[in-house]
Amino acid sequence: MEVLRKNLIELRKLHRLTQRQVASALGLAQPSYIRYENGKAEPSLENLVKLAELFDVSIDFLCGRKEY
Repeated sequence: MEVLRKNLIELRKLHRLTQRQVASALGLAQPSYIRYENGKAEPSLENLVKLAELFDVSIDFLCGRKEY
């Protein structure tokens, strides 16, 4: 969970997106996405796929299993 949280923050900043923009891309309210970055909630499989597509990385990378 900690790796996912850190990767979400890093990738969002790398892509120069706001939390609101990422939340909108996922179809979520901003507070819901913020809980992912704070480690208070875990994204569903559907949202993990959306995040991987948005940031052009694999789900394995998001979860800390691979570098690419």
